[in-house]
Amino acid sequence: MSNLDRQAAVSVCGGRGFVVAEPVRELLTPRHVQLGESTEVRRLLPNLGRRMVGAWAFVDHYGPDDIADEPGMQVPPHPHMGLQTVSWLHEGEVLHRDSLGSLRTVGPRELGLMTSGRAISHSEESPKPHAALLHGAQLWVALPGSDRHTEPRFEHHTDLPTVTAPGLTATVILGELDGATSPGTAHTPIVGADLALSAGAEARLPLDPDFEYAVLAMSGEAEVDGVPVLPGSMLYLGCGRTALPLRAASDAGLMLLGGEPFEEEIVMWWNFVGRSHEEIEQARQDWMTGTRFGDVHGYDGARLPAPALPPVALKPRGRVR
Repeated sequence: MSNLDRQAAVSVCGGRGFVVAEPVRELLTPRHVQLGESTEVRRLLPNLGRRMVGAWAFVDHYGPDDIADEPGMQVPPHPHMGLQTVSWLHEGEVLHRDSLGSLRTVGPRELGLMTSGRAISHSEESPKPHAALLHGAQLWVALPGSDRHTEPRFEHHTDLPTVTAPGLTATVILGELDGATSPGTAHTPIVGADLALSAGAEARLPLDPDFEYAVLAMSGEAEVDGVPVLPGSMLYLGCGRTALPLRAASDAGLMLLGGEPFEEEIVMWWNFVGRSHEEIEQARQDWMTGTRFGDVHGYDGARLPAPALPPVALKPRGRVR
């Protein structure tokens, strides 16, 4: 999914100076962003004061939206570099096309994982015909310096491992959780998991104390470490935890995001993750001139033009705790 904001802001992220080295309960409020004509997303990362969680650098939550009489998701061809996109649905389907020639329909609780590496372009749209409801999350993972120029690839995994406890099923989307490992390619120590809780469930999820974590609420009524987390909000948890208490007042859906704090400082603008203003500027020019990112064939519409890049040189911002 693209960042369609025509006033795309620059974010300097990463580095351990942003990380809280102890357990905390920091509730993040989303920013509402229009994505195309019929989809509004709630953007949780980057957030004011909280830029990343491990290598997770971008989190949008959308739906559930009634798109029965609407076009649904319509994201024209656009570029990416230096990151992975993670598509995760609870309801509906998304048709993925990319400049490698991939054409896949991603359904509920299936992993669509695109590694942009040095350069890729793709589009995303609701198929025709499509389901009445659309509900999911789109997330980006920053690639470390050793892998950020790798060859692009797309993976679609329909069989993902689970961790279970009474009233809890945790599907491992990316990385590892309690001994279960996703088949998706990971480039840093990381975890992404979909947590399905039954009404009345109380569980403790094992965690790695070296990871920092956050929990995104997708649906239902749940408490995370005693904090009520409403759908569309995210609770940042810091580091140093060995377990996470969960409680559900109703059937609830959550996403656990975590990983080792991302050591490198990155520059994120529009749909690019780089290391300098000059690198971002070159990527924008390459997209506008039709070089490097390839072409997406089969999408009914024009590709997405890049917004104007702020002329001010990008410098690190102040640290958070």
